[in-house]
Amino acid sequence: MTAKIIDGKVIAAELRARVADEVARVKREHNLVPGLAVVLVGSDPASEVYVRSKHTQTQAAGMASFEHKLPADVSQADLLALVAKLNRDPAVHGILVQLPLPKGLNTEAVINAIDPAKDVDGLHPNNAGRLAGGFEALSPCTPLGCIILTKSVHASLEGMNAIVIGRSNLVGRPLVQLLLNQNATVTIAHSRSRDLPGLVKRADLVYAAVGKPEMVRGDWLKQGATVIDVGINRIPKEDGKTRLVGDVAYQEALAVAGAITPVPGGVGQMTVACLLVNTLRAACAIAGLPKPAV
Repeated sequence: MTAKIIDGKVIAAELRARVADEVARVKREHNLVPGLAVVLVGSDPASEVYVRSKHTQTQAAGMASFEHKLPADVSQADLLALVAKLNRDPAVHGILVQLPLPKGLNTEAVINAIDPAKDVDGLHPNNAGRLAGGFEALSPCTPLGCIILTKSVHASLEGMNAIVIGRSNLVGRPLVQLLLNQNATVTIAHSRSRDLPGLVKRADLVYAAVGKPEMVRGDWLKQGATVIDVGINRIPKEDGKTRLVGDVAYQEALAVAGAITPVPGGVGQMTVACLLVNTLRAACAIAGLPKPAV
């Protein structure tokens, strides 16, 4: 038996179509055009590709897209001034500052400066705290995508044993909170965890977000487990080019897992789609409208 492949491309396309329908509805009924502002500092190639993709998909969903490109040597004061300007701009409902920032800039200060109501990355302490408390909040996009992908396999996650490997503020920690909100039983593991294979073996749901190529082996997995691979690692090939692999040894896992996300074509597709969801939700909340149906 080989695992069911969870097709992130198809699920993300369906989600984007639902967002576009809701955007058209709020435009028609309330004359509201959700707007997303993306700030890119410096010229990191991976970030540039990602920002281009966000711009294209934002416009395709019928939203307004505002791009702000700043040089790598921009001062902290100038970056904070731009954030303050976007906070005040009524056409902007979502603000995303592309991370990582170049050295010399204080990431925490920049995140803290974003209006929590427009914080579509879900990183502001207000949103992180609300999420941890089980309250309504804008959640980081990648963990949100992980939950949607999991629910394409399991209608309910209630009572399931989940393990999250990795404890970053961007993925691991918020994912734990979202899983708790779904009534899953959650273990959070990391590089210091003892007997990681043993911990993984007990889990019905495995989320790998450590940034180590193919660290999670097939024989770590419980038979029939659902595996969501958040990792994107470039490793060299013999011809000098690179190939993308996840944090899970995919071929090994295929023979054991019940369902698994591929890399690429899995979680990455969902991140931008969930950014559109967050922007639409933020626009409706700011305008005092009911929560959109996505």
